[in-house]
Amino acid sequence: MLIRRATASLLVVALLPALAAVSPAEAAQDRRAPTTVTFTTKGWGHGKGLSQYGARNRAKAGQSWQKILRAYYPHTTLGSAHGTIRVLITADTSKDVRVLPTSGLTVRSLGADKSWRLPAKVRGKKVVSWRIQPTGKRSAISFKAGSWHAWRSAKGDAEFSAGGHPIVLVTPAGRASYRGILRSTLGNTVNLVSLDSYVRGVVPQEVPASWPAAAVRAQAVAARTYAAFERRVHRHTASYDLCDTSACQVYGGYGEEHPLADAAVRATAGRIVTYDKQPAFAQFTSSNGGWSVDGGYPYLLAREDRFDKGSAGDPTSTKFTAAAITRNWPGIGDLVSIKVTERDGHGPYGGRATEVTVVGTNSTEKVSGANLKRWLDLRETLFKITTK
Repeated sequence: MLIRRATASLLVVALLPALAAVSPAEAAQDRRAPTTVTFTTKGWGHGKGLSQYGARNRAKAGQSWQKILRAYYPHTTLGSAHGTIRVLITADTSKDVRVLPTSGLTVRSLGADKSWRLPAKVRGKKVVSWRIQPTGKRSAISFKAGSWHAWRSAKGDAEFSAGGHPIVLVTPAGRASYRGILRSTLGNTVNLVSLDSYVRGVVPQEVPASWPAAAVRAQAVAARTYAAFERRVHRHTASYDLCDTSACQVYGGYGEEHPLADAAVRATAGRIVTYDKQPAFAQFTSSNGGWSVDGGYPYLLAREDRFDKGSAGDPTSTKFTAAAITRNWPGIGDLVSIKVTERDGHGPYGGRATEVTVVGTNSTEKVSGANLKRWLDLRETLFKITTK
């Protein structure tokens, strides 16, 4: 009897119309594909070290700049640093260094260790600009008075200074003023300036100078420490210590200084954060979203920050089309789904996204949260994803 029933069942199956196999692409097309993808982020930046908005809120709560620094750089002590710093001026993309005449302007040959005072007039003609051009192992010094004229050839690299007065640098992007020295080296323009003068040009670029004084002072110490750390790392390996953009820390020179920021620099003159008697890697971020990120040092810890809230720490939503997501993977096809598949477990949303899985009609791709943040220019990896 069992054999007969099995035979009958097989007969019924044989009489049914043959069903074609469904491919993964066809099955995916049967689903409702999203047309938009929204990322909701908390925080802004890499989340390591001092939170600028957290420092602001701590200052509002009455914390001193010393206490703010202890909170964001535990296991460190206060030390001091002085001397000069070498800053790459990234806006000067030309090979020469061009400056405007000013009182006390001189040019120095580094190869010959010899300086010359630059006159306001040459052969009766008013000079409107001076420049240094590298020419092999020498530097050509020339002046503009109607047209450019050769003035002197200097051994090795050369640099401009003005006896402590700011110098106006002319770049393809416009003009900017800098304290200290403007050096031509290896086709780059490098500003050599005292550490505290450098910090005066950084602080108002990184935080509003009108913020509570303790927060601005904490930022001044963090900026000075970051520069001192980079100086120690690059002193013998490069022609400059750090750059002037957010890839290092933003530096605007003399023209971007602010009286309130200057006051914070004076109040913390020479102070830095140290670990094991050396400058700490004093990273800082706009907002950590309520939980800082492990920076790989004993003083850069992943932990909750109850003071980081409001403004940059508030959730921010950014919407993309499905095509804007899939264009990062040629051949992936149309977007089927995108979701966070791994997080670090710290903070809102279950933590920062460490892995995101993107499913297309042709293939599935995995990407780190950090790379996706970079590709889409998101504020943070502390995000959630919604599709519609």
